[in-house]
Order: sequence, then C-alpha cells, then structure tokens
Amino acid sequence: MTPEENNTETPAEPAPAPAPAKEPQRSGLPTWAVQGLVSLSAVVLALVVGAILIIVGDDKVQTTVGYFGAAPMDTISAALSAVGEAYKSLAAGALGGWTPISESLTQATPLICGGLAVSLAFRTGLFNIGAQGQLIMGAVLAAYVGFAWHLPPVLHLVLAIVAGLVGGAIWGGVVGLLKARTGAHEVIVTIMLNYVAIYLLQWLLTTTTFQRPGRTDPISPIVDANAQFPKFGGTRLHLGFVLALLAAVFVWWLLNKSTIGFELRAVGANADASRTAGMSVGRAYVIAMVVAGALAGLAGVQQVLGTDLPLTDGVAASVGFDAITVALLGRGTPLGTVLAGLLFGALNAGGLQMQLITQTPLTLTTVLQAVIVLFVAAPALVRSIFRFLPKERGAGAVLAKGWNG
Repeated sequence: MTPEENNTETPAEPAPAPAPAKEPQRSGLPTWAVQGLVSLSAVVLALVVGAILIIVGDDKVQTTVGYFGAAPMDTISAALSAVGEAYKSLAAGALGGWTPISESLTQATPLICGGLAVSLAFRTGLFNIGAQGQLIMGAVLAAYVGFAWHLPPVLHLVLAIVAGLVGGAIWGGVVGLLKARTGAHEVIVTIMLNYVAIYLLQWLLTTTTFQRPGRTDPISPIVDANAQFPKFGGTRLHLGFVLALLAAVFVWWLLNKSTIGFELRAVGANADASRTAGMSVGRAYVIAMVVAGALAGLAGVQQVLGTDLPLTDGVAASVGFDAITVALLGRGTPLGTVLAGLLFGALNAGGLQMQLITQTPLTLTTVLQAVIVLFVAAPALVRSIFRFLPKERGAGAVLAKGWNG
C-alpha cells in the first residue's frame, strides 16, 4: 500500500436532511366560520368595554365608591345594576316588540345598502370611502323625480328608484373611471367627491327647483304619495328593507355566480396577475364602482322615499360613513354585511330607548360600533383574549386586499 493510499481521508458522512417544517394547525372550520367567530367575539368585547364606560359614568356607582372599603358590595351591586339596566333598555328598544323591531329594521335598511356598496369595492381591491356622496346624489335625483314629476302609482315609484340608482352609479362611476384611466387613488377621489356632493346638495336646496315654496330653510317639497315606499304594519318600516335584502342577494350572485364577479374578485386578489391573465383591470374598477355607487344610491332612495320624505341637507346623516364600519364587521360578504347592518340598526334604535330610560348618553352606541370595528380590524388581539379561537388564514392579507380571505 502506498503512502498516498494510507493518507486517504475517510469521506465525511452527509449532513442529515432538515426536518420538514410543521404544517400550521388548522381548526377544521371554513374561513367564513372563523371570521364569524372573530366578529362575534369583537361584539362581546365591545359590550364589555361599554359596560366599563357605563360603570364609570354612573352617578350611583360614583357615590358608592366613596365608601368602597366599608361596603364593597354596594359598589359592585350598583355597577351591575347600572350595566344591567342600560343593556336591558337597549335590548328592549331594539327587540322588545314589533314596533322596536320594525324601527331596528328601518335603521338597518340604508346601512345594509351602504355596506354592500363598500363591500363590493373591497372585494375588487378598492376602498370606497365615498358612499356618503353617492348616497346623497342618489337621494337628490330620487327626491326630484318624487316631488317634481306627477305620475301614476307604481310607475312613479319605479322611476324614482331608477333615478336614485343612476345618480349613485354616476357618482361612483366617476371614481372608477379616474382610477382606470389616470391611476387616481380612489380614497382621495371619493373623499373629495363626498364634499362636492354635500355642498352641491346645500346649494340645490337654495334654488327654486328644490326649495319648498314659501320656505326659506333648506328643505324640498314632500315626495308625492305615489312615489313613496309602502309602509308595513303602521310603522316606519317600508318596502326599501325588502329591496335591501334583494340587493344583498344580487351582490352574492354577482360575486359568486357570474363571470364579471369572478373578474372582480380576481382583480381584488391580485391585479397584476389578473392583467397578465388577460383581464381588463380598468374595466373591473369601473364596473365595481358603478355598481357600488348604485347600491349607495339605493340607500339614498330609501331615505327620501321611505324615511325622510322631504329632501334636506341632513338626508345622509352619517349613513355613508357608518356603512364602512358595517362592511368591515361583515367582512366584505353580503350575508355578513346584512347581519352587521341589522346589528348596527338595532344599536341605533335601542340607543334612543336606553337614553330615555337610564339617561345613558346615546353616544355610547357610537362608541360600541367603533370598538367593534377596532377589534375586527385586529383579529390577533381578539385571539389573544379568546385563546380558543382558531387562527385565520392570511388575516393580514384579507384586511389589505379587501377581505378576500
């Protein structure tokens, strides 16, 4: 054996293959169920936060805190009583009989349509902050047809509804067209168009065309009876609620059963990949904003033909902005948006009763809505509190891409 053979080194053993990465644990629940659990948990947490605020602001609780060391049960009893009475009156005002329920549904009606307008844009990767302006323009055209034209029943109502849809669709279509042709950011454009619509409405109500004869305040003539939504059971609930539910069914069909809806969802998930696949991203943006504007315009129609029969500068109230919170809580799905709209409608209706009976400020319901959205937007925080909740797949991407989980 030669020296060279003696000096031959033993070959090193190959390094062990790295252990395969563990697959993330799945809950076995579909994504929509997980998101529903997170949204429900957010509502529970908001009620807890609201309870704390009620306790802090209650006079009886503040009185008993002064001698908490001597009689702690007095403070605890007063706190529980304050929270119980407030939430009991809130529930009674929202669900305590046909009249409260009808009022909750009435309050929810424009919120559902406005929420659908925001949700549809979310699913296409757009942030529609302009539901307020689209609602106003829909209300303007619907009200004009309602009080300026004198037509037979049914025909008058149908034309007023169509006019409102067209008004909202035009206002939303401008945003989609600017986004598609110039790349203008839809958030900035929609916010600016909100202001344009608000001040345009204020000016219109000073003109002879829209201002009620003999009045100097900004109010239009009352919509003709032939153009008003029929009421149900002697309450304020009107046919517009049925149209809101039909609108939700339409949005579901559009997104899940139509070719156009597939393109909208594909563009919302990844615009670059959709463009590579031959889809027209600009066309999807225009279609999404036109339909979203029409849905918001329907909310304006429901206001002037069902709830607020004369057109005023407060016709939109905060519905357009509340619609954003409804869409967020509903996770951009038609069913979720309807349920979120019903919840917020119940809070709005029950809040009046709560304030009347317990003197709890009506602004508490606004705080509850804001806290709900805060927790919905932070699912990791909710799961850290409720550790039994399964993890959502791509939760951050869902929020960034418009809830396309």
